[in-house]
Amino acid sequence: MELQRNQSGWRGAVVGAGIFLTAMTAVTGCQAKKQQQAVEAEAIPVRVMSVKEGIIRDSLDYVGDIKAQEEVYVYPKVSGKVLEKNTHEGQEVAKGDVILYVDRDEVGFTFEKAPVESPIAGIVGRLLVDIGSNVSTSTPVALVVDMDKAQINLSIPELYVPKISVGQEAKIMTDAYPGEIFSGKVSQVSPVLDKETRSAPIEILIDNPDHRLKPGMFAKAGLVMEEHIRALTVLKEAVLGSEGAFYVYVAEDGKARKQTVKTGLRIGSSIEITEGLKANDKIVIMGQQKLIDGANITIEE
Repeated sequence: MELQRNQSGWRGAVVGAGIFLTAMTAVTGCQAKKQQQAVEAEAIPVRVMSVKEGIIRDSLDYVGDIKAQEEVYVYPKVSGKVLEKNTHEGQEVAKGDVILYVDRDEVGFTFEKAPVESPIAGIVGRLLVDIGSNVSTSTPVALVVDMDKAQINLSIPELYVPKISVGQEAKIMTDAYPGEIFSGKVSQVSPVLDKETRSAPIEILIDNPDHRLKPGMFAKAGLVMEEHIRALTVLKEAVLGSEGAFYVYVAEDGKARKQTVKTGLRIGSSIEITEGLKANDKIVIMGQQKLIDGANITIEE
């Protein structure tokens, strides 16, 4: 009888514990449901932005000085004094045009003006001597530049050399023309790296028919790795989740809708959205950490 009573008591305890646990689970579930309902009922203040459509590009940015495609120092073929200038700075010259004359003073020669000719077609960028100056065959007397194409020389670190190739597009900006972008292309990539700097020299050429780009100008060059023309972008703060499971909250009719998205390029503060959104969708960019799918929201200006 004693054993039966003990067994009966044990069974009762088990049943009671089960009822207690069931009741606790029900209470906890009820509380969670109420909390969720409370969150859904409460209007959470957020800020939003519109999904933008435009160009996004991945580029390597460098700085350098603009040069003319060809810059040639001109030397006289004889020694003597500068007798006459036949050109002025800024003047266009053809190959073979006389830049100045030298009074030939070589022994055994009678007086004769010796012409100093331009070796290329271009513009006289600098006249480096004055009339009466003594010059020799090692004295530069003028600088002639071909400015129809401008040139920038850069050194690219070893890490990025595989991403650079001849014909690659480059975007050029200058302080002289703020907000204006000039288009250039990589014309040469050195096959040999500098041992000291572990970098490869490259050359960029820019069409410059109106000669607006001047030798000596400071320039910023962006080498375009990848460019998407009609890309949809949002601020990086709007995108939540982790790789393979990114999402944003879209503001629609006073509610936050959780939307799964796929991402592309990440440039600065912007992220490209390749799937899941369309242009002008309203995306939550502040307050999204408090949201759940279907939560009520108020949009702050």
